[in-house]
Amino acid sequence: MRILHTMLRVGNLDRSIDFYTNVLGMKLLRRSENPEYKYSLAFLGYGNNPEHAELELTYNWGVEHYDLGTAFGHLAIAVQDCQASCVQIKQAGGNVTREAGPVKGGTTMIAFVCDPDGYKIELIERK
Repeated sequence: MRILHTMLRVGNLDRSIDFYTNVLGMKLLRRSENPEYKYSLAFLGYGNNPEHAELELTYNWGVEHYDLGTAFGHLAIAVQDCQASCVQIKQAGGNVTREAGPVKGGTTMIAFVCDPDGYKIELIERK
């Protein structure tokens, strides 16, 4: 078994695609429309299945906002340099909500960013 993708519901598909491609550097892998059931999908990632897990963004037509609830935590992305990644993300218009620094109680360098819908993304430094 392996993880294939994670799905997030978004309020504006183009805005979210812009964030994940231009701010986090993912590639738009494929996109589809389903007029009969009124939803659109976009799959993004740093590579395709089966070598890489993908992020599925789902836009249910007419739904502009979701309550994120208290169960979802965050997505995690490995980066080579947490501080440099935060600088690049801010320059691209992204929202860094926790600057690069060691995780509480440890030495691993992490940072947090929020996407346009409020989903948290943890950057974890892996050299």
